[in-house]
Formats: sequence, C-alpha cells, structure tokens
Amino acid sequence: MLSDINISSPDLSISGQLQEKIDQKTKPLGALGKLEKIALKIGLIQQTLSPCLKKPVILIFAADHGITAAGVSPYPQAVTYQMVLNFLAGGAAINVFAKQNQIELLVIDAGVNADFAKQTGLINAKIAYGSANFLQAAAMTDQQCQLAIWRGRELAKAEVAQGSNVLGFGEMGIGNTSSASALMSALCRLPVNDCVGRGTGLDDAGILHKKSIISQALTFHQASLDDPLKVLACLGGFEIAMMVGAMLGAAELGAVLLIDGFIATTALLVAVRLKPTLIDYAIFCHLSGEAAHSRLLTELNAEALLDLHMRLGEGTGAAIAYPIVQAAVNFLTEMSSFASASVSQRQD
Repeated sequence: MLSDINISSPDLSISGQLQEKIDQKTKPLGALGKLEKIALKIGLIQQTLSPCLKKPVILIFAADHGITAAGVSPYPQAVTYQMVLNFLAGGAAINVFAKQNQIELLVIDAGVNADFAKQTGLINAKIAYGSANFLQAAAMTDQQCQLAIWRGRELAKAEVAQGSNVLGFGEMGIGNTSSASALMSALCRLPVNDCVGRGTGLDDAGILHKKSIISQALTFHQASLDDPLKVLACLGGFEIAMMVGAMLGAAELGAVLLIDGFIATTALLVAVRLKPTLIDYAIFCHLSGEAAHSRLLTELNAEALLDLHMRLGEGTGAAIAYPIVQAAVNFLTEMSSFASASVSQRQD
C-alpha cells in the first residue's frame, strides 16, 4: 500500500522568484517574520507566485484506547463518545473556532467504543470498537493498522477532489496522549520521561503512573519497534493511524497540511517516517502546552506558528492559526510592491 503513495518534494526552481516577490513588498526585508516563511512554503507547495487557499476543512478522528484500562487518564473512556456527540451538536471549542473562521468540520468515527446514529457531519469509518490494551498486546493488528491508514488516505483525497487544498487534522480519544507518548519514545528513541505530560489533567502521582505504564509497554513490545508501521500498530490508536493516512493522502495531492498539537504532530511523525517528503507540506500551527510537544517539534526540526499554552486537541490550534496562514497568502498576492506603489526602496 505505501509503495503506491508518491509524495514529491516541491520543485524549488521558483523559490528565488517567490522570495523576490516577498522582498519587493512595501516593507523592510523580513518585517513580516513567520508570515514570510509561510507564504514561501505555500507558494512552493502550490508551485505558483500567486497561491490561494480554498475550502479549508478540518478532519477530526475519534477512537477509544484499550490502554485506558491501565488508569492512564483521569477521564472515563465514555467521554470519547460523549465528545463526539458534542462535536456533532456544535458545542465544542473546535466548533466555535471553525465557525468563526469558516472552516468545514468533518467528524470521523475511526474506532469509538459505541455506535452512532447516522447523521450529517459524521463519517463512519470504524475499524473496531477501540484498540487493544497495548500493555498486554498490540493495539491493533497489522491489517487493522493498514486499513486505518488506507481509509484516512481516501477521506483526505475525497476532500481534495471536492475542492479543498488546505486540510487540518484533529482528534478525540481518551488515552491518546499515552499512545502518542509511547509512539514518540519508540520512534525518536527518547526516554519516556521526555515524552509524557499531564494529558487531560493528571496530578503528579498520575504522571508517574502513566510513565511506568508506558515504560512497561515499550519493554513488552521491544522486539517490534524497528519499523514505523509496526510501532504504529503496537502502540497507536485507530484515530492516530487514520490521521497518518489522511496526512499522506492530502500531501500526495499537494494540499497544505495544518498540524495541530501533540497528538496530531505524533501522527505527522509517523507519516514522515513512512514518507519523509511529507514534511514539506506541513505547517505546525501551535506549540501545545503538553510538555513533550516542544521536544517533538525539535526532533522534526519544526517551528510552531503560535504559542497560546493550549493543550486541547480537537484541531483547535489548526482552526485558530488558519486566519494567520490566510494572511500569509493574502500579503503575497494582494500587498503592493515598491514599484507598483511608487514607494522608494532603501538605499545601501
């Protein structure tokens, strides 16, 4: 399946022209900071000096995790199901921010341990009723993992086919910070202590317990941690695996990827280990308040656009950052140049 996915690095031959266009805007060189870097990146992704963003959509993948049975979260597993209903009712933070910024939301049941009635805005892509407890077994079979990736890929490609060229990624799944921490530790070969945070609000004792559980799980799966796909199957979750596939599918078709916080960045880490050129399509929207996210961004040689001390997930960071990404495109395409505005340039 992965051999069918071809993600080419953007052609850099127009980078000089893009930079020249950015530099000739009526401003001092570099005065728009990170916006200039984003404009350059999107211009390269779209291979044009006049990029545009169309039909932004955020895909929220939801699934349950068997590892919650080990007491790694202060919230019960049922909250995953309840929060999906909240998304569909329009009552969550992501609904508010997406509505404000005119971003379409799609909620995907990747593996929630419950059944939902058919309704608008919900896609049933369920692989199973939650992953297995990865303290005792692989979180999913190899076949389930590959199916989740394939379904995510197809979902993203469908959105691009319908006109979207900018996709954000969010998630919901009680226990998924444990899964993400385990994935980060295994793939980056980092100590568990560097990869674990408070998640949904663990106290100090809860964090120590969470670290212990993840350490035990990594020891249990030690013989299977050399291959990224195997790592994902052993330690991941259905929403993370489906997000990996969606990121691959979106980049495959040249879309801009809006990467949210810790969980989404961990999915990105897996996707990059599978297809390294995918990193060229990613914009890292914010630095999560989850302790390990900063280290994870460092491992990816990435810089976050915002730092609002958020750690909610759901794609909220992507939704809040989108207007800034749009501003980067707008200044490139709409702002006057020194020549067009008859403004004198600096004299050196």
